[in-house]
Amino acid sequence: MSAGAVESAGPPGFNYDEAAVPRYELPDPLRTEGGEVVKDAEMWRAVRRPELLALIEREMFGKAPARPALWSKALETPAEALGGKAVRHRVFVSFTGKAEGPGMEMLVYLPAGAKGPVPVVLGLNFRGNHTVTDDPAVPVTASWVPNDAKAGIKDHRATEAGRGSEAGRWQVPYAVGRGYGVATIYYGDIDPDEDDGWKNGVHALHGGAEGRDGASWGSIAAWTWGLRLGLDALEQMPGVDGKRVICQGHSRLGKTALWAGAVDERFAMVISNDSGAGGAALNKRIFGETVGRLNTSFPHWFCGNFRKYSENEGAMPFDAHSLIALTAPRPLLITSATEDLWADPKGEFLGGLHASPVWRLLGAEGLGVSEMPEPMRLVGGRVGYFLRTGPHDVTQEDWKAYLDFADRVLKP
Repeated sequence: MSAGAVESAGPPGFNYDEAAVPRYELPDPLRTEGGEVVKDAEMWRAVRRPELLALIEREMFGKAPARPALWSKALETPAEALGGKAVRHRVFVSFTGKAEGPGMEMLVYLPAGAKGPVPVVLGLNFRGNHTVTDDPAVPVTASWVPNDAKAGIKDHRATEAGRGSEAGRWQVPYAVGRGYGVATIYYGDIDPDEDDGWKNGVHALHGGAEGRDGASWGSIAAWTWGLRLGLDALEQMPGVDGKRVICQGHSRLGKTALWAGAVDERFAMVISNDSGAGGAALNKRIFGETVGRLNTSFPHWFCGNFRKYSENEGAMPFDAHSLIALTAPRPLLITSATEDLWADPKGEFLGGLHASPVWRLLGAEGLGVSEMPEPMRLVGGRVGYFLRTGPHDVTQEDWKAYLDFADRVLKP
């Protein structure tokens, strides 16, 4: 396979031909709305970063309400797990700052016998905490879950049959063996992944559909809000290095990880896996999934203002590189898959490439390469890129890239 080549195809009716990618112009993340060139780190910090963050919030994800003061409690005494290799914690985190909740449950595994606080990978999961591991002590989620005939899920209820079904995507024993903790929250605890008119989840706690406008928060902003609460709780947990919490996400949750890393600079590192359009891939390439498809199929993910760019990506005053740049100068890793044309691996690589000038301005190396690497080769400076062979998924090969990158950029 040549460098950057991909195989397979995505849904019909969309562009998967590089020759058909239109000419496009990318806004310069280092030029202010007034047309000034950002000359130094102080100007980025004081002027450009705040206006770029506000722009993407207003036009894409929507503005979330303030988080409550942390109120959390342990749901069990920390317990030996994974055959003695880990210590399991289950923590309830309130959405209201009060004991009565409602709230979410965070599952945490830390390496047993660690000599000090450890870095932790924090991410949301798709099916419930019980699917991340076959650990029988983790209860089956009672929250809304997407129906899935193959997984035996109907009436939006999870069952014991799903235990461990997502373990391959989480690689908890592998991560613990590498000296990292893993923390996860079921995204449906925060906001159901359906266009429900804002009647459920945390939106319902903040007025639901009442008073919404084009800049009101969507589900990705809600999931980000929950991730930040999870980080609040991790910072207070013994055994966790709160200065080295890594925000990770796959697919739509990869989009969420990018936004979480943008709005909350406490995240020490960000990982976006197969996040595609609305994530790490340049939307203006019109390759694979499009903004129009996002807004049609998943109207609840983004704010209403984002719909003005459906089949109109050329009018966007920002693109994925602008979103990625908001993590700078912290390390960020973008991972793709050769068969995942829908997520546009080349567009994801280019997102990191065109964001790299911001890292350089801030005194750090960006991507460090100009050509897409061969599959299975991790490249980059403070911006990393890894192209795995295979389909849209998360595997141990991805986790190896995650932790190899983290080992290099997150030294204590």
